[in-house]
Amino acid sequence: MTQIERRGLCLVIAAPSGGGKSSITRALVAREPALALSVSVTTRRPRGGERDGIDYHFRTQEEFDALVAGNGLLEWAHVFGRSYGTPRAPVEQALAAGRDVVFDIDWQGHRHLRSALPGDVVGVFILPPALVDLEQRLRDRAGDDEAEIARRMAKAREEIAHWPEFDHVVVNDDFDAAVASVRAVLHAARLATPRQTNGLREFVSRLDSSP
Repeated sequence: MTQIERRGLCLVIAAPSGGGKSSITRALVAREPALALSVSVTTRRPRGGERDGIDYHFRTQEEFDALVAGNGLLEWAHVFGRSYGTPRAPVEQALAAGRDVVFDIDWQGHRHLRSALPGDVVGVFILPPALVDLEQRLRDRAGDDEAEIARRMAKAREEIAHWPEFDHVVVNDDFDAAVASVRAVLHAARLATPRQTNGLREFVSRLDSSP
């Protein structure tokens, strides 16, 4: 298959809490070996089985603030009393090398990332089929009490209001179909003319050359 040099892209998958973005992101990475998962920095404590540097970079608030002050993060936000952010260096290196990176972040992160890397971000917002389904997913999570569920549902309604800011919207009423839809977005984005411009110029210039 002909390979044309191109710039990498940032695929952002966002959804309200319980909307399935993490599951879709993991499934996408499993099906797309060339796709790298951006590992966020967070000040929250690790959950069972989570590993530093693999699931998150776990840092203190003081360490996080130092990264912000040193321009070491592309985007950051405070969510439910904790801080989250995207390390700058690995993402910029991947894009320059033509590698794609997927992000499991919220609408605020998407907005800030698009501002920091204009032209490099493709956003997909995941919607639940109904709010009652979203609430049930939250109830199925261990450890969330009624107050926490109510808080997350209120937050979910706020997050859903930001769907118009995204390039694509997928309703997660069938998990495999939702993953397939996001993969289709990724494949189409890789072929976008602006992303391939330099490589296309070189390729087209060789079309008339003798074999």
